Amino acid sequence: MRALRLHGDKDLRLEEIAPPPPPGPGEIQIRVRAVALNHIDVWGWRGMAFAQRQLPLVVGAEAAGEVVAVGEGVTGWSVGDHATPYGARTCGTCAQCRAGRDNLCENVQGVAGFHVDGFARELANWPARTMVKVPAGVRFEDAACSVVTVGTVEHMLFDNARLQPGETILVQAAGSGIGSYAIRTAKALGCTVIATAGDDEKCAKAKELGADHVVNYSEKNFSSVARRVTKKVGVDVVFEHVGAATWAASLLSLRMGGRLVTCGSTSGVTAETNLMMLFQRQLHIFGSFGCRIENVANGVAKMAQGILPVLDTVVPLERFGEGLERLESRRVFGKIIVTL
Repeated sequence: MRALRLHGDKDLRLEEIAPPPPPGPGEIQIRVRAVALNHIDVWGWRGMAFAQRQLPLVVGAEAAGEVVAVGEGVTGWSVGDHATPYGARTCGTCAQCRAGRDNLCENVQGVAGFHVDGFARELANWPARTMVKVPAGVRFEDAACSVVTVGTVEHMLFDNARLQPGETILVQAAGSGIGSYAIRTAKALGCTVIATAGDDEKCAKAKELGADHVVNYSEKNFSSVARRVTKKVGVDVVFEHVGAATWAASLLSLRMGGRLVTCGSTSGVTAETNLMMLFQRQLHIFGSFGCRIENVANGVAKMAQGILPVLDTVVPLERFGEGLERLESRRVFGKIIVTL
């Protein structure tokens, strides 16, 4: 079968490798139809693995496909079902996994495509307990965004920030996969959305998605805009994933008792925090990593209702590297999808 494997820093090769054996007990085998690209793919491509990994490694952390075989003891699945695999090899036996919090697994083996073989291959075996069934009518290209993108947003906004209908939310980096989907999700909930982006073209696209107010952060102070829009009250929630470049102003944008949820630090991992402001204004800061499997299920259910991820580009497997370069350059609005 065809597989895209990383042999070294920025050394991706499309190769013919042996297909996997039939799925073992508790496993499902899927034929991968689409893979969504993420910053974690760029980091792995650059060699930023943060942990030991064995090369060559099949890349691709987020995918969707159809079931072609079911292992012994697996129930509720049939050949032909559409599925999306949870993007980490979790143990399933620790207290966190048993409670449905696989993103806090105490014995995780690693993230697909980053530490263990991922999904940029034609066939893959994966534990059935971490597979989520995709509703009929949802395209593979959209379903491929369900774990790292949609699941992350679900976990950030609803498990952590507890976003409520009618609240005001500031969404950073609207052109990213999670930023663009957060706009759609918040608007579907009836929220007022203030979105930031780095250029006028992305701001215009964020407006088209439904953002009520847009800010080109390279030209305007978004915290001032947030205060003006809310009549100096501040926003209820900040959806943060940029890091050092936006951290201080994100906190300034919050109302008394406001909530900031963050899942990333693409502009730098270290930022100063005004502790007096933090406790005097009784702000809440939530760190959010990955998602629970239930978040993925909720996300694909919303896709079936029409709340879809934003797709920037769809390319074939042979152009995976081109997609990574495009993502690295930030010339994107939404997700880049690779089809098999």
